[in-house]
Amino acid sequence: MPELPEVETIKNELGPYVVGRKITGVTLLWEGMVRHPSAEELRSRLPGQRITGLSRRGKYLVFSLDSGDLMIIHLKMSGTLWLKPPDRFTRAVIHLDGSDIFFRDPRKFGSIWLVGDAGILDKLGPEPLGPDFTPDVFARRLAGRSAPIKAVLLDQTLLAGVGNMYADEALFAAKIHPLRPASSLSPEETTRLYGAIRQVLLSGISHKGASTETFFRPDGTRGSAHLQFQVAHRGGKPCPVCGTPIQRLAVRNRGTYFCPKCQH
Repeated sequence: MPELPEVETIKNELGPYVVGRKITGVTLLWEGMVRHPSAEELRSRLPGQRITGLSRRGKYLVFSLDSGDLMIIHLKMSGTLWLKPPDRFTRAVIHLDGSDIFFRDPRKFGSIWLVGDAGILDKLGPEPLGPDFTPDVFARRLAGRSAPIKAVLLDQTLLAGVGNMYADEALFAAKIHPLRPASSLSPEETTRLYGAIRQVLLSGISHKGASTETFFRPDGTRGSAHLQFQVAHRGGKPCPVCGTPIQRLAVRNRGTYFCPKCQH
């Protein structure tokens, strides 16, 4: 699933091609991705609107339109937005005056909303790279949570944008076992994990996202963040620190990679 670094990469690289462009039409090859309003209304309301901005909130892309409307896209498990000619996994095309945006989604879980405000994003927690996310804020959000720290990090109401891969990487960098109850972390461990989260996300952005499976950048090329991973998707391989084989376990039905020696 595209996580914060992948969605940030799409925002950064797609923006120069679409901001300022007028939408001339919409082709929906999979109408099931339209969550609000109806597919028919989306097709009728979008043409003629100009894209005035492109931003990210958590794992969501937010297109600001000159009418005041917002087109919000969630890529879900396998989606990406690209500028290449479409292939058989293209589910929607946003036609612009000068270029088109192709919503590619092999697993067909992606979603589109056309709304008057960003209320659907109100449930999200703070941005982990934002100025309002501090060690104290993080500690308060972990307090009293008995769930495994890995599961808590994936809770988008706690923290927006962190997903499976980067949670594994942050826990490894902080030397914390993924099954530790969140409330059991000491102040020192909480501060260490706070820094690790920010570090792995910034690294992911600098390497243009992780192309472990279906993620592509807008030009159709792959990111290289996965080449920097220490544990994520490396089950059975030696830990880069101690050489112990990386193990995989399920935490709340999410595949989780960790070093049993370094993380305890």
